[in-house]
Amino acid sequence: MEYAAVFLAAMALVLAFSSIKIVPQGRQFTAERFGRYTRTLRPGISFLVPFVDRVGRRMSMMETVLDVPRQDVITKDNAVVSVDAVVFIQVIDAPKAAYEVENLRLAIQNLCMTNTRTVVGSMDLDEVLSQRDAINARLLEVVDAATTAWGTKVLRVEIKDLTPPADLTQAMARQMKAERERRAQILEAEGDKAAAILRAEGAKQAAILQAEGRREAAFRDAEAREREAEAEAKATDMVSQAISKGDVNAIRYFLGLKYVEAFGALATSNQQRTVIVPADLSGLAGLVEGLRALNAQGGEAGGPRTAVPPTR
Repeated sequence: MEYAAVFLAAMALVLAFSSIKIVPQGRQFTAERFGRYTRTLRPGISFLVPFVDRVGRRMSMMETVLDVPRQDVITKDNAVVSVDAVVFIQVIDAPKAAYEVENLRLAIQNLCMTNTRTVVGSMDLDEVLSQRDAINARLLEVVDAATTAWGTKVLRVEIKDLTPPADLTQAMARQMKAERERRAQILEAEGDKAAAILRAEGAKQAAILQAEGRREAAFRDAEAREREAEAEAKATDMVSQAISKGDVNAIRYFLGLKYVEAFGALATSNQQRTVIVPADLSGLAGLVEGLRALNAQGGEAGGPRTAVPPTR
């Protein structure tokens, strides 16, 4: 009796473990009855009929990353590049992912490899190297449409690496260097052009300012000469009036002024090294006296007076 009780207890435990299934979060199990799919076990506790039902496939419902192996692809312009990629997938229908395809991961990898060859092979090398986003978008569209029947959603397809051959890489490096040198020369030429323009503008402005300065100086000189001529004309007119009246002092002043001017020109001449001063300075004294007399007459007439130094 004791052995029978132990046997019954063991059978009860076996039946309990075989009928009670706990599904973890992020996974789904398929239940099969005599090998045929009947239902899907979702996260939590589920019960099966002992010896009749069993767990078929354990499917992960979380996002999964698949590596696409590296492969050599010939582009449209007959250049060979090495390409590899990564694919992000998520199972959204566990029964389809379990029973519609034999090996889901291998099927998606092969599908990505074949479509990568198709997409990259339809583009030139320059387009392949510069339009990764376009390649990713086309691969995502094609692969996602193909995996819908497998209950799987392709979230992203990313090209990891695009490697041209070594000789092609060297040629591209030389081409890039030549292009950069050409741009540098263009920029240098544009800089020289701008500098020449600025120098020309500076010279132009300097010439304009110099011309304006010369014009202003000439205007000032002309104005000074005009005023000097007016003053001399007034003095000559005054002397002429005094001479017409028979004033001897005016005559002395006029002759003495010319005498002083001539003597001053003789003294400042570059050709004259020796100046002989005349002993008779009565002419100079007569000049001073005449100027004093004219000054006195001008004061009586209410005209301007001129300061006359005393004679010695």
